[in-house]
Amino acid sequence: MSARIRTLISLLLLGVLLGCTPDGGDGEGAGPRDGEEARPASAAKTPFWVDPGSPAARQVQAWKQQGRAEDAALLERIASRPVAEWPAGHDPVGDVRNAVRGAEADGRTAVLVAYNIPHRDCGQHSAGGAADAAAYEQWIGSFADGIGDAKALVILEPDAIPHVVDGCTPPELHEERYRLISGAIARLKQHPGVKVYLDAGNSSWIADPGKLAHALRQAGIGAADGFALNVSNFQRTGEQLAYGRRLSEQLDGAHFVVDTSRNGNGPLSGAPDEVWCNPPGRALGEPPTTRTGDERADAFLWVKRPGESDGPCRGGPRAGTWWPDYALGLARRAG
Repeated sequence: MSARIRTLISLLLLGVLLGCTPDGGDGEGAGPRDGEEARPASAAKTPFWVDPGSPAARQVQAWKQQGRAEDAALLERIASRPVAEWPAGHDPVGDVRNAVRGAEADGRTAVLVAYNIPHRDCGQHSAGGAADAAAYEQWIGSFADGIGDAKALVILEPDAIPHVVDGCTPPELHEERYRLISGAIARLKQHPGVKVYLDAGNSSWIADPGKLAHALRQAGIGAADGFALNVSNFQRTGEQLAYGRRLSEQLDGAHFVVDTSRNGNGPLSGAPDEVWCNPPGRALGEPPTTRTGDERADAFLWVKRPGESDGPCRGGPRAGTWWPDYALGLARRAG
């Protein structure tokens, strides 16, 4: 056998061996096993779970049946990518358990949002939350129990700390809020597979990261895995990375994640209190990934579920309700 043939055979064998290795750090490379449906290409490139029964996935199927093939194909840009689960109701354990079990079966990590703090959203479009401190402690305990020994990434209480800093939450509630969030971090971190990122708003909200850092410390961020930026907002990724680094410096180098679900075209121009609710002309942002290009940015995530309403404004349904027309617009304008 010639040296050239031996070299070719060696290269072929090496290729086979590399093709059989498990998924790498970002989940690429593995094809479907026998009897298993192939995941969409985008799902195969992320370590996070894609819910096959999401509202977007169900809408894709409905539109295919209605002959809306082009719209269905566009909406796959949402349905095929991982988005966070927002467990709700008096007892979240069932929703949490369904998500983490689905993720475990797929060899992925579930992304979850804990959003039930008392006096939530200052009584605005997403008002509600637990009735009192005791109810919240019971709720977050059920949330943690639902995760069990599984892996999960939890975004903790969107807006709760920024609303303390901006004065929206009354001063008499601040200490209770700090205590509840600190307790929630401790309760979730009893489970070794859980990473917790405490929400820190976005770069257009709290101009002084020093004030925000002080409040985050009061809320126990030192026991968490970092903070989250741009949740349910539209600020551009580069601006959030820059802001995240500034805030990180105030927090001893804390890591962070960025919600890129709807920031493809950046924010709508106008008054801050008018541009956050179902703004027209927006687009999907960078797909979820752990490859951020920034050593302190652990991931880009789709925390806000693209296509779910911000509230009853601009013709939208109540907050958190699936709105297929808005979803289609986000997908159509994506780069």
